[in-house]
Amino acid sequence: MYNRTLTNLILNQLSRKEVILLYGARQTGKSTLLNMLSEKLNSFKLLNCEHPAVYNILTEKNLSKIALLFDKKKVVAFDEAQTIPNIGEILKLMYDSNLINCKFIATGSSSFELSNRAGEPLTGRNINFVLYPLSLNEISNKNGWINTIENLNDLLIFGSYPGVINLSQKEKREKLLMLSNDYLFKDIFRFEQLRNSEVLRKIVKALALQLGNLVSFQELATLTGVAKQTVARYLDLLEKSFIVYRLGSFSGNLRNELRKRHKYYFYDTGIRNAVINNFSDSSNRVDTGALWENFCINEIIKKDRYERIYSNFYFWRTYDGAEIDLIKEVDGKVTAYEFKWSPKRKPKLPDSFSKKYHVSDYIVLNPSNIHLLK
Repeated sequence: MYNRTLTNLILNQLSRKEVILLYGARQTGKSTLLNMLSEKLNSFKLLNCEHPAVYNILTEKNLSKIALLFDKKKVVAFDEAQTIPNIGEILKLMYDSNLINCKFIATGSSSFELSNRAGEPLTGRNINFVLYPLSLNEISNKNGWINTIENLNDLLIFGSYPGVINLSQKEKREKLLMLSNDYLFKDIFRFEQLRNSEVLRKIVKALALQLGNLVSFQELATLTGVAKQTVARYLDLLEKSFIVYRLGSFSGNLRNELRKRHKYYFYDTGIRNAVINNFSDSSNRVDTGALWENFCINEIIKKDRYERIYSNFYFWRTYDGAEIDLIKEVDGKVTAYEFKWSPKRKPKLPDSFSKKYHVSDYIVLNPSNIHLLK
């Protein structure tokens, strides 16, 4: 079992009254994290909201009955809380009640369901966390740094889902194909009641094939045969289900800089490879550079989010072809990143960028200096 960074972050928040909302894609280990918390706390109650008795009592909104579920524990966690209609109102009712004195944690596998049902009623009463697939730090803390870098190719190809990482390659492939087929999209299918799931699959596959490239909503609409607005809606749902995320373009309104264009990346490279059913070794594929770029951006985002650094992330490109893979902006400070799996030469920061913007640091990441991601 891997120790998750969020465990200590959540423990440090237990002295505050606010409800903790824990988001993350299915299979990232939210339930396991709650079990870890239960082992560290003497007064902890874990409730599965999909259990009929728990579901029925919560939806009645009777505080006296609800309190009986807690067995006088001080910390109460609701797993799969998004399955409860109006869970936000119920959490607010408990939060504001003088009859119940507990710290509440609620988990959900899709931010559009849990946040829609909990967000507005809990405004000013909640703290949010996102649990990602395993990070390099979490993996190396268990397996050691040497073992981690020796298995870098596997991480690139099969990703770092907790239930996948320790399987054989054959088992990894089978598990990832199962996850990418329907399971990860379960919340979208249920929430949106999609009649044509094939459109969603086509969009996801198109994003996988365009990894690291600019994505055109109009091209996706033409490819899938649906309206541009429908494509935008599906992309939004994929983001809120923690399947993909987007980077916007960094622009100071220079005439030759790209604006209002996006790139999409996958939260896990193993899921991306499963979508196109390609688990070839990094030495035998044409998209290794894009996979490395996706992998490194994932790790930078995980590191900053777990350290509660509120960075803004972008890419930068001009119409004449100058580009930077990743721009990280924190409090006005800009760090530029390039990602090279097999660097033949060290890239140079484009003059058009360095003359326009003050760059605090320029980092070129390759497998030999991956320790910079720790």
